[in-house]
Amino acid sequence: MPSLPPFVALAARLALHPVRLARILRAGWTFRARDWYRRPPFLPLPPAEYLEWRLHTAYREGREPSPEEAERYLDWVVRMRPRAGARRGR
Repeated sequence: MPSLPPFVALAARLALHPVRLARILRAGWTFRARDWYRRPPFLPLPPAEYLEWRLHTAYREGREPSPEEAERYLDWVVRMRPRAGARRGR
């Protein structure tokens, strides 16, 4: 059986655990492109170059994270965010 694209598999996992959706959205918001509201498709998505760089540095060419890895990473981002603010004096 062919595997699902990563975003589809992650969406399926979130459908099974909707409580995690808020954490995922918070993490995604931190990576949004500047002035996202001025360019189509007018969605707060991260820049494609940034995503390519992150995937390349983490997995090299030809591999993408599993839905479990993506979910763990996004959970980690949410947990680390308050610590980063504390270091900056916020």
